[in-house]
Order: sequence, then structure tokens, then C-alpha cells
Amino acid sequence: MKAILLAAGLGTRLRPITDSIPKCLVPIGAKPLLGLWIDKLVALGVNDILINTHYFSEQVESFIETHPHKDIITLVHESQLLGTAGTLVKNTAFWRGEDCFVIHADNYCQNDLASMVSTHRSRSDNTDATLLLFESTNPQSCGIVKLNQHNVVTEFHEKVPEPPGNLASGALFIFAPQVYERYFASLEAGQHYELSIDVVPDMIGRIQGWQVDGHYLDIGTPENYQLAQSLSTEQ
Repeated sequence: MKAILLAAGLGTRLRPITDSIPKCLVPIGAKPLLGLWIDKLVALGVNDILINTHYFSEQVESFIETHPHKDIITLVHESQLLGTAGTLVKNTAFWRGEDCFVIHADNYCQNDLASMVSTHRSRSDNTDATLLLFESTNPQSCGIVKLNQHNVVTEFHEKVPEPPGNLASGALFIFAPQVYERYFASLEAGQHYELSIDVVPDMIGRIQGWQVDGHYLDIGTPENYQLAQSLSTEQ
């Protein structure tokens, strides 16, 4: 299994912390957030990781250069941000035809994701991906989903004023091998695309939902960052 860690964001909501460090490297407890993700993926048996860089890319490069798992990590620099799906299109040779995690590296996840992997492996042949879901206390700021009786996503509402519930997309996927050919092959390399806008709507009815235990949060605001810090000390 492979993994793509999306780590190129500017982290503007987390300033002034991110005035001197990329969001993916902010410390959570004793480790940078990116290091927590790499450790989690290695523990799951992932043996090939791609990380995109942009903002303070030299700091990410220095971190990976001294990382004990650097031999399984590929860094790709984006001089211009391509968006979450644009990065996947540019790097299709890395992941097409494979089971592959797609993870926003600025999220903090307490769960080890082992159950998500096993759920993905036992999914119905009628689904092409597994999506992490969590209950949001602020559903207006999230992509909210509705599921059928088989836990398949039947509706996706991206940051709407009156969402139909609080079950939110964590924007963390495991893609099955057929995902590239079905949903990405028509997208043009080098263009800007977002998963939630340009890809996920076409996957409705083909995504299996998996609800996470434990906390899952975007550390992109000072409030959530402090919450992640406090949660890490409780573990």
C-alpha cells in the first residue's frame, strides 16, 4: 500500500506560528505533525510515501533527510500550488493502479487507522474508495455526508449554511486501484484541481464511509492546535 501526504499548504489561519515554520511541521507534543503521520503509516505497513512541498519546503526537506524512514519517502516540490487533486494528477505514476492513502498532513488523528485499512480491504466491489468520517461540532465548516444502509456515501455537501447533519468528511481517503482510470484520467496535468470540488462529486455512490474513533481535527487554527497539543499529552 502507498500513501500521499498533502503537506504544501500555507497555513495562513495558524499565523503567527506558521510565519516561520510550515504547518505540517508544527510540533504536537514532542514530534512534528508530519512525523506522526509517517510513523502511523509505517506501522500500517505502508512502504512508499509521497509528500508534496511548497511553503518553507527546505524545512520539510531537512526534516525528511534525517528521518529514519527517508528511504521510503519521495518529496515533490510544487513551485505553484496545484490543489489537492492537482497534486494527484501530477503524480499519477506514483499511485495509479495501487491501493493508496490520500491524507491532508495538517490533520491530527488519534486513531491508528488499522480498522480503516481492514474495512477498505473487505469493502463491496461496488465501491472504489474508503473515506474517514467524524462527527463535527461545526458542520457548516466541513463537507457533510449522508450514508445509506450499507455505509456508502449518497450525498456530499461541501461547507453549506444548513448542512443535513454533522457527519463530516475527514478528507482522508484510501483509494482502490481503479480510482485513477475512473475519476482522474480525464484531468489535465499541471492544472489546479480540488478533490472536494472536481473529483468527489463524481464518486458519490462509490465511496464507503468509515467513522473514526477518537479525535480527528484540522490543526489549522490556534484553537484546534492547542486542542491537539492537550490531546497528545493525554495519550
